[in-house]
Amino acid sequence: MQYRTLGNSGAIVSNYALGTMTFGAEATEEQSRAILDDYLAAGGNFIDTADVYSSGVSEKIIGRWLADRPEDRDKVVLATKGRFPMGTAPNDVGTSRRHLTRALDDSLRRLGVEQIDLYQLHAWDPVTPLEETLRFLHDAVSSGKIAYYGFSNFLGWQLTKAVHLAKAHGWSAPVTLQPQYSLLVREIESEIVPASLDAGIGLLPWSPLGGGWLSGKYKRDAPPTGATRLGENPDRGMEAWKARNADARTWEVIEEVEEIAGRHGVSPSQVALAWLADRPAVTSVILGARTTSQLADNLAAADLVLTPGEQERLTEVSNPRVGVYPYGPMAHEQRSRKLEGGR
Repeated sequence: MQYRTLGNSGAIVSNYALGTMTFGAEATEEQSRAILDDYLAAGGNFIDTADVYSSGVSEKIIGRWLADRPEDRDKVVLATKGRFPMGTAPNDVGTSRRHLTRALDDSLRRLGVEQIDLYQLHAWDPVTPLEETLRFLHDAVSSGKIAYYGFSNFLGWQLTKAVHLAKAHGWSAPVTLQPQYSLLVREIESEIVPASLDAGIGLLPWSPLGGGWLSGKYKRDAPPTGATRLGENPDRGMEAWKARNADARTWEVIEEVEEIAGRHGVSPSQVALAWLADRPAVTSVILGARTTSQLADNLAAADLVLTPGEQERLTEVSNPRVGVYPYGPMAHEQRSRKLEGGR
């Protein structure tokens, strides 16, 4: 395991984080505790959850695990999120001071801690003024309820606006952003990655295996079955079967990943994770696991070193399709210049 600063903060986290969306849903409490034990034993120290994961059950499982291991609390950098509905009333959702006050207190109670190391807005809120949200987060830092804050699923302009509003008011600055990012989903490189680099924001990619596609468990034109996410629900979310299966780029990427995995004698998952962990601005890649065996396979990516040629080939074959403007090659040239001058 490698260790990096948490974005532009001084906190240190492992370059592979443990995502816990499966806890209480796809993994029982017993399985979840085993996953937590194995992750900590492997040198990981960064645990990510959210209030909406299993309607608070994920946080409760982590809280009970921490209560049984008080000596390990200071080893763990604990992250959670608030924003999505935890009830049906109008004020049970969003990033208003009213909702976040309750959401944060509830997360602290479920986790059984006095301070959350990283508190994240789970998504942009188009209703609440950003100043209201940022002032709440600054106050939460000042009161000691949270150490740092970050965002999830923000666009580039939203991140930049938040960074500069906080700076203008002298409020605590954000340190991280959680976007979806993988060899199959690289659109964030057009705006979000540059905005993060400009602000010193650390990226915490979620769904690094493209919802399981990059693990090699799906086959072309063979609808998934069995106890996998797509086997149980082929139309599940952004990684739904039909659209990705019909896209030739999906299989070009998977074939390249599998070829490189074969040369190294490792799993396709490890290749995909190793490529992502070395991308610009990435602080820690969030791993999701149903079982300890899945976690062990993913964590082995920490020992895999891809050659420059392999990294280049993966980057080339997975290049996202863009239009001519504003993200095409000629448009990129318009935004560059040679130090020696000339065209």
